[in-house]
Amino acid sequence: MVQPLAGIRVLDVSRVLAGPYCSMLLGDLGAEVLKIEQPGIGDDTRAWGPPFADGESAYYLAINRNKRSVALDLKAAEGRDLFRRLAACCDVVLENFRPGTMERLGLGYEVLQQVNPRLVYAAISGFGPDGPMRDRPGYDLIIQGYGGIMSITGQPDGEPTKVGVAIVDITAGLFLASGILAALLLRERTGRGQRVDTSLLEAQVGWLINWGMHYLVSGEVPGRWGNAHPNIAPYQTVRTKDGHIILGVGNDSLWRDFCQVTGLEALTEDPRFLTNARRVEHREPLMAVIQERFAQETSAHWLAALTTAGVPCGPVHTIDQVFADAQVRHRQMLVEIPHPSIGRLRMAGIPLKFSETPASIRRHPPLLGEHTDEVLRELLGATPAELARLRAQGVTGGPPSEESHGHGL
Repeated sequence: MVQPLAGIRVLDVSRVLAGPYCSMLLGDLGAEVLKIEQPGIGDDTRAWGPPFADGESAYYLAINRNKRSVALDLKAAEGRDLFRRLAACCDVVLENFRPGTMERLGLGYEVLQQVNPRLVYAAISGFGPDGPMRDRPGYDLIIQGYGGIMSITGQPDGEPTKVGVAIVDITAGLFLASGILAALLLRERTGRGQRVDTSLLEAQVGWLINWGMHYLVSGEVPGRWGNAHPNIAPYQTVRTKDGHIILGVGNDSLWRDFCQVTGLEALTEDPRFLTNARRVEHREPLMAVIQERFAQETSAHWLAALTTAGVPCGPVHTIDQVFADAQVRHRQMLVEIPHPSIGRLRMAGIPLKFSETPASIRRHPPLLGEHTDEVLRELLGATPAELARLRAQGVTGGPPSEESHGHGL
């Protein structure tokens, strides 16, 4: 079945997380992704473990499906020439080197645009390609601090806390994927590609959302609220007899239902708690009463009672519980695919669902250089002798194909 991005070819020279996550999304939607890696070393995340599965790190496996790996030394003149020739055959080039690196290699946008005027050149950096911080390296944790999210994450009396996953990298990849799709759509009307870029910093500032606007409107510098919400109450985790659950009482009607099902009807008559604004103002005494009540019963009891009453609530799942959950599995967010060395590889599924052109996982996360000869032969017409010579000279890497084995010059 035709997929949304069928026929689009991506030349991905990014590594670690933001870029590879972006290219994986494009691959899930049907694009052909060529992952360019350094021979003998590969993507940094190949070494980020444990855990490993038959030598492949879980981190690498998580973000590199639906790609073919081409081991190509861009420090070698012939490696750079092969890259330019591949760019002429592609729709998108994706990179996340420090600003100026691709230009120094002779592979920047201005050069590749001359090779392929229809090319969409996409770049991610830590702080952006210009400005006073352009040369600083950017890592997710550093940007979480620099961009403000750590200052509003964590308990009020605790230390600034990072988000549990590399959220800045992930959202930067999401933003760039959106930009690539927009540029491809415009190209269909104009016939020309363009450069599109984002940075980890811009992505993080872009999703400060309500807290960013809170400051810009009020001038008040936000602090940390733990699991509470600054504008809604009760909207947070509460302790139960055997754990924690989450409450989401988002309006006054739900508040009345909440009080009825929990046996706290008297709170609906208390003038401190009549409206959400009053409950936010008197959050501390409100939560003291709620917390005392919820500690009397188990999480399962409260989840059943609140759900029956239509009051938004939820458990605090551990990761194993997430992948065992019936709804997660029903929506195909746990999948199993074949892998040449691991066997059966379980991984998170594809979040987007299409009624007519479903996304799919067509390729396992590739072994380092697994498709080097295949891609160079298929796209550039490389002969067995050429493939063997490139490998012998260290310009390419990976397991030799049957066609190139034994044909060195």
